[in-house]
Formats: sequence, C-alpha cells, structure tokens
Amino acid sequence: MQERHRHRYEFNNEFQQEFEKNGMMCVGRNPESDLVEIVEIPGLKWYVGTQYHPEYQSTVLKPHPLFMDFVKTAIENKK
Repeated sequence: MQERHRHRYEFNNEFQQEFEKNGMMCVGRNPESDLVEIVEIPGLKWYVGTQYHPEYQSTVLKPHPLFMDFVKTAIENKK
C-alpha cells in the first residue's frame, strides 16, 4: 500500500500500550520505519485515524477506499 504524507509528524511508539489499553488499536504500520500509520477504535461504528492523506489519492470518479467505507457505514447506520 502506497500513501502520501505531507508532514513530519510521527506517532510516538512509547505510548502505544497506553493507547491500546484505552481502546485505540494501532492497526497499520510503515514496514520500513515501524511507525504507526493507522489507528482504529473497534468498539465504535467507524473510527479511523491516519498519518497519511487519503484525499491526495482521491478523485470524484475514484474516491479513496477510506472515504467509500465511511460513506457506506454512515448510510448503513442512518437513523
């Protein structure tokens, strides 16, 4: 998976256990640096945080899969 970044922020891996103990799971890592790239909170209907910018790989005709999943989940959970 290739994603685009536009910053120099990094997740401090020293805090990973604390985050996971409180429900935020680190589910995606950069294989070269071992830095966390994607987090989720499994108990919620949809919560994803990324270090990259999915909007840079999105177009009107071909949205990034994260946006598609967010919209799909919103429609499924519409009251």
